[in-house]
Amino acid sequence: MAETILEFRGINLLHLGLYFEELGGVWTGESDMPKKYRGGSWSGEILSEKEIAFTPNFKVNSVMVRFRAETEEELAALIKRYRYKTTRVGG
Repeated sequence: MAETILEFRGINLLHLGLYFEELGGVWTGESDMPKKYRGGSWSGEILSEKEIAFTPNFKVNSVMVRFRAETEEELAALIKRYRYKTTRVGG
């Protein structure tokens, strides 16, 4: 089993869960942390959320997410698809 933990900043916690569902995952229904999602041969967990203050007025959320898959190749593909959904383009 391959796994990795990534941090996402400035993205709503509910959106991060929705992205797992859009990739075919099913929420296990547990309301407290960690929020667990299962899909085919992979799983994802939203582990924690906290607020980071860069200045007294500039604060963002930081969410830790664990990804697990049967193989390193499946894990890399899952993370690639998930990161695509979290991409934010400024303008």
